[in-house]
Amino acid sequence: MKKLGLAATTAVGLGAIIGAGIFVLSGTAIALAGPFALLAFFLVGMVALIMAFVLGELGSMMPYEKGASYSYVYNAFGSELGFMTGILSYFSYATAIAVIGLGFGSYLSGMLGIGASYAPQVLAAIMVFALAVLNLHGMRKAANADLLLVVIKLVILGAFIVFAFVFVAKTGSLGNIWSGADGHGPNSVFEACVAIFFACTGFQTITTFISSVKGGSRTATKAMLLAVLLSTVMYVLVIIALLTLVPSGEYSIVADPLSFALRSTGAPDSAVLLIDVGAVIATVSAALAMLLSASRIAYQISSDGLLPKCIRKFDKKRDVAVNGVILSSAIAILTLFAGNIYEIASISNFGLLFAYIMTCLALMHFRKLGRKSEVKTPLYPYLPLIAIVTMIAFMVGMPRTALIVGVIIMFSLFVAYYLLREVKGKKVIRIRLFD
Repeated sequence: MKKLGLAATTAVGLGAIIGAGIFVLSGTAIALAGPFALLAFFLVGMVALIMAFVLGELGSMMPYEKGASYSYVYNAFGSELGFMTGILSYFSYATAIAVIGLGFGSYLSGMLGIGASYAPQVLAAIMVFALAVLNLHGMRKAANADLLLVVIKLVILGAFIVFAFVFVAKTGSLGNIWSGADGHGPNSVFEACVAIFFACTGFQTITTFISSVKGGSRTATKAMLLAVLLSTVMYVLVIIALLTLVPSGEYSIVADPLSFALRSTGAPDSAVLLIDVGAVIATVSAALAMLLSASRIAYQISSDGLLPKCIRKFDKKRDVAVNGVILSSAIAILTLFAGNIYEIASISNFGLLFAYIMTCLALMHFRKLGRKSEVKTPLYPYLPLIAIVTMIAFMVGMPRTALIVGVIIMFSLFVAYYLLREVKGKKVIRIRLFD
């Protein structure tokens, strides 16, 4: 199989990032934090940039691992923490597909004029099925499709930003940006961070196929950093555009905020249609990248013997984790009916935050062992420590329901692991932590 270059690899990362965050969850972030949504995107972008270095360094140490954070934690701390991290990370990606799918369904049903309450879920399910078929035809085809989709949606987002700036020039609505700031405190910023976190960290998808990238970990790290920087700039510009078009107090938890903003300003139907088309393309692109990542994480967990053997079916010719794609698609479709978009996103983010915290600890473990790497995280260990503290703060800011569900899932995984270990008759490992 021909290897992917920097452009195609960056496109996969951008495909996972620029989709749900901008087109779907940007309005939710504004509804939660008002104009401080800008700060939320900056904080999440900062953590994402640090994690790009951390994952790049770990990927350089283990370029043939396909499980991203799971693989690094598994190799650092063993099967117990590896199992918990892997399953939480996997379900985070699989359920994230559902969040993106709901955005797709909302925009497309609006375009088609379908008023049925269940239309977004049905349309999302159709999209997930179609993307599963595309993934099964090969990773390179999926990556090349993502490159084209990324270029199109960047052009459309650029047009939206230009429209907002022209609107400001005509109406003088620049003062809208800070309207409603008084009603939001620090906790609302963390709530917004929780809503958008998974959407801004989709670059981790790249670490699941470093061995398929031309130039290995160096190119993969460059692609992750480019994806984070480009997407953060675009996110900030779009949030500014949204705030200038409509005061923050008028936003709510909806899945089509850009169209809402345009309709509220009386924009031409053609402008709304252009954004709807861009949102459909963007969400398809993001879901495609998330599905690719989820399937390969499931494959890697199964290859390490922590999930049933049937999941490790892998088509080497097409570079596809076949049953991982099928399982991930099924979970995503079921999750479409689990609640509103904010609730699903928060539950998804719990697993991702836990996995990233453990990934930073894995880097510290391997650094202590003196493991060599072509890529180095700058300002070590301060940047990983800053990322850990910030992500813990994000977890504290989660909705109580999502936090409770996350803790229940962690406890269930802990019990399941030791029950399975007992069934297998594995010996108990005893160590002395203190002399």
